Amino acid sequence: MDIELDHLLVPSHDRFAAAKQLAGLLGVPWSDHGVGPFCPVYVNDGLTLDFDQAEEEFPVQHYAFRVSADDFDAILGRIRAAGIPYRGAPHGADDMQVGTWNGGRLVYWNVPDGHVWELLTVSYARRPQA
Repeated sequence: MDIELDHLLVPSHDRFAAAKQLAGLLGVPWSDHGVGPFCPVYVNDGLTLDFDQAEEEFPVQHYAFRVSADDFDAILGRIRAAGIPYRGAPHGADDMQVGTWNGGRLVYWNVPDGHVWELLTVSYARRPQA
């Protein structure tokens, strides 16, 4: 069986600004309109994040993106250029440090909506190879 995640809804208080910011940081395309009331961010050929406008409070979510070392450097450069505080650990103060884990690098940052974004070069969520 081949199952792929196709899209996720990301609640936001300003779907346009949130989608534009994430797409800009990741260096991927986005649109100010999509199917329904969403602002899609086209993460890759198989995954779209649909930013949805939410007037009420919503739970904070965590989204992690695994990228190559070169893409990590480019995206981190855009995070720094945008003046977005980041940290090398999932919780705690923004220390502007790059964390290391499992032989890779990772950073975390929050957005005004409260969501936590993670960028990593080596997955710690994958099942070990047999």
